[in-house]
Amino acid sequence: MNVAAQVRAQIQQLVADGLNRAKAAGELSLGRDVTPADIQVERPKDRAHGDWATNAAMVLAREARTAPRQIAEAVVRHLEARGTFVERAEVAGPGFINFYLKDEWLAAALRGILSAGPEFGKVNVGRGQRVLVEFVSANPTGPLNVVSARHATVGDVLAEVLAWAGFEVDREFYVNDAGNQVRMLGAAMDVRVRQLLGENAELPEGAYPGEYLVDIAREYISQHGADDRPQGPPPWAGDGATEPARTPSADVEGDDEEPAAPARKWRHDPAYEAWLHRLARFAVERIVDGQKAVLRGYRVEFDRWFHESEVRAARGPETVVARLREAGHAYEADGAVWIRSTTFGDDKDRVLVKRDGNFTYIVPDVAYHVNKFERGYDHLINLLGRDHYGYHVRLKAALAALGFNPDALEIIYLQMVHLVRGGQEVRMSKRRGEFVAMSDFLKEVSVDAARWFFLMRSTDSELDFDLDLANLQTSDNPVYYVQYAHARICSIFRQAEAAGFAVEQVLDNAPLERLVEEPERELVRKLAEFPDEVELAAVRREPHRLTRYAHEVASGFHSFYTHCRVLGEDPDLSGARLALCAATRQVLANALAIMGINAPEEM
Repeated sequence: MNVAAQVRAQIQQLVADGLNRAKAAGELSLGRDVTPADIQVERPKDRAHGDWATNAAMVLAREARTAPRQIAEAVVRHLEARGTFVERAEVAGPGFINFYLKDEWLAAALRGILSAGPEFGKVNVGRGQRVLVEFVSANPTGPLNVVSARHATVGDVLAEVLAWAGFEVDREFYVNDAGNQVRMLGAAMDVRVRQLLGENAELPEGAYPGEYLVDIAREYISQHGADDRPQGPPPWAGDGATEPARTPSADVEGDDEEPAAPARKWRHDPAYEAWLHRLARFAVERIVDGQKAVLRGYRVEFDRWFHESEVRAARGPETVVARLREAGHAYEADGAVWIRSTTFGDDKDRVLVKRDGNFTYIVPDVAYHVNKFERGYDHLINLLGRDHYGYHVRLKAALAALGFNPDALEIIYLQMVHLVRGGQEVRMSKRRGEFVAMSDFLKEVSVDAARWFFLMRSTDSELDFDLDLANLQTSDNPVYYVQYAHARICSIFRQAEAAGFAVEQVLDNAPLERLVEEPERELVRKLAEFPDEVELAAVRREPHRLTRYAHEVASGFHSFYTHCRVLGEDPDLSGARLALCAATRQVLANALAIMGINAPEEM
């Protein structure tokens, strides 16, 4: 039972009834009856202002043409709080109404937590809406990096908190295994194969320099040999042609603009292209397998790994362009096909098909999102890096042009990560390719610490990841501090059992009204907030709230433990305090479970 929600509903009803009674008595000139849904109730930051408060009088002042404080005083006069947890209400300031609760609400809240157990904290604000969260989606051209670890943490925890909030959630990783970047991966593999065979081969401009490809090339030779490789110079060398028309950036396959003039292209060589395709497919498979293994070790599992090649095989890009043409939202100019994206809020029209007949990056991406909607999802959430900032405008414009609700797509941009040791930014990887591999990073930091620290800051804040702090085994390390609170409670119960307490019986019959000390009361209040924290984290897309909340619960418990002896000479009081410990342990375990962090029983 979510007693906090019950209390909030009672207060909303009391205020609505008070307003309507004041209206009926001629004290207010509202033109309608007020409903509980009209009343906003929240917990004051200062406990001296009561347990709950509402600003309803100020919200309704204009409509009632009455001073807010006068409205508030009328509401308080007409309150009938019998049968509720409300003890009294007071008017404060310009028109706030502060509510003070009876002590029995604390006992009811505690019993509700113990009764719900592992389910405590779940709410139903989502009402079964289907949500697809796409995150990480790193290119299949190299190992995951440390930025991917932050994306994996935030995406996974956001998906979990949405599920706790009553949404039907799926997790998806989009594999960009098509286009120019894959062609360049094949070129890099070709060079590595030739180098392993003793040939003098140089990487073409734009090819991936990572030495991880050497091992993959060696595996390819071991499994398939290299007798079928084309003879002669590669298509990027000889006959005056050197570079491909496009080179990939770290995250985006070219840009989506039409170049001012055609660039020089590789020599056309069908046999060589087929060879590069085989090498690229082999490398993609191995790299994606590696990504899956790293993420699995990081406690992140996806419901589906969706490949761009699936979209292209289904002729999704062609269908998108055809539908835009039919709707009158595409046109030809300068030898290219454009979308009238300015009609739908973009700052300029965008190229769909370049002069050479190839699609720009956005076309298969739009086709992929059309596929998402066609699978029946009500809402799409994508996590992207800050280097993609602004991409949502053109993507939403294209979806709107196709008749989809652009508001059903939400893109969350994550800021950069900086690894810090001794107050200085550090690089941990010696691999070529200028990235910090996620696998290397996880050799330095535990999964629990990594997930906590990546989750501590909001998505729009850059994150300095303090490696020294993350590895500390002291209360200065926030995840250690929270886990230690859970482990300490487990130790208390081991001591209780050793002292002869029949723990289950004690918890069932504990006189919770004995919990009258302020550290006890404050801890119960904090525990009761958990369902609200889950709801806010889900609705506001703020999974980082959970780290702050769990730390506050741990702090409240440590304060309680310091000031209140749990196992004392009074068995009834000990039983009540054991019940409070059990509820605290449950809330900490539930919060850590949402974050994908262990709740240890010993430390």
